[in-house]
Amino acid sequence: MPLATRLLVIDDEAVLVESLRAGLEAEGFSVEVAFDGEDGYFRLSNEQFDLVILDWMLPGRDGLTVLQALRDKSIGVPVLLLTARDTVADRVAGLETGADDYLVKPFAFPELTARVRALLRRAGREVSTLLCARDLQVDVLHHCAERAGEPLDLTATELKLLVELLRHKNHIVTREMLMQAVWGEGSRATPLDNVLDVHLSRLRKKVDHPFDRRLIETVRGVGLRIRDD
Repeated sequence: MPLATRLLVIDDEAVLVESLRAGLEAEGFSVEVAFDGEDGYFRLSNEQFDLVILDWMLPGRDGLTVLQALRDKSIGVPVLLLTARDTVADRVAGLETGADDYLVKPFAFPELTARVRALLRRAGREVSTLLCARDLQVDVLHHCAERAGEPLDLTATELKLLVELLRHKNHIVTREMLMQAVWGEGSRATPLDNVLDVHLSRLRKKVDHPFDRRLIETVRGVGLRIRDD
């Protein structure tokens, strides 16, 4: 089955970025973020994404410069350009630089998701809500998980932890990343270590213990990782 459609949001407005991430993940997308043009361009040059939501006004390398560099390298990932600039000349500049669509801030979230889905269809990319590793899969839109065809009875917290691990499969996920994914930014200043350990222990019993191969591994002193190799 196809993996969840992977999006990259590049914008320096932290509140907007987190709002977009939460909303798009609720719609079943896998979402990564970058807060400046340099980081965004680096990730697009080294990783595979199905679509990019790119802000025009970015610190350092602005959105149009990023877009031009992508097209110069023949990176054809669909790009939805976001900007507060709404003149005809601005729209023309964005589209002629290589944007596939253009959305003016402020915008309605349903319109953004509709444009994202339309661009994905136009690019022939199948929209999936699944995150997978070997025989484990999670449907992030319908909030359910299964392994080897058997449903997993996960709590909401356990599911969030599993989704975060799957979004970064084959890479180490730190405890801080897990706590932030489940409890938000304030978790860094909250003594949640013991709570996290309890939830992780229960998750591992449900995901790994009934099966011959364990997928969740501990990287001592660093974090956890789901292996898909």
